Amino acid sequence: PASVSYEDLLRVFWEGHDPTQGMRQGNDVGTQYRSGIYWTTDAQRAAAESSKEIYAQRLAAAGYGDVTTEILPDPPFYFAEDYHQQYLAKNPHGYCGVGGTGVTCPVGTGVAA
Repeated sequence: PASVSYEDLLRVFWEGHDPTQGMRQGNDVGTQYRSGIYWTTDAQRAAAESSKEIYAQRLAAAGYGDVTTEILPDPPFYFAEDYHQQYLAKNPHGYCGVGGTGVTCPVGTGVAA
């Protein structure tokens, strides 16, 4: 598509990882593995917080714990080290601890939560 809505990005974000794991994803532990949404406008903040509440209800119904995703104003951005850039393209059989929960997120689909 020529453009992607913020709601579509939020849905892909929530479904693409486990936002209940705190400061880790899979076997990878540390603050660099935390779940976070960083907003630049009040509308983005409101949409992110609303989507978190909606998805948290879906996750709870599926037996998951509390959502630990932080939602904050956008901080300075730092690129990862070169060896982390395109890691799976460089290491096709490399470990990737990011995986979804299998719980669908209704944000951006037009389906009522």
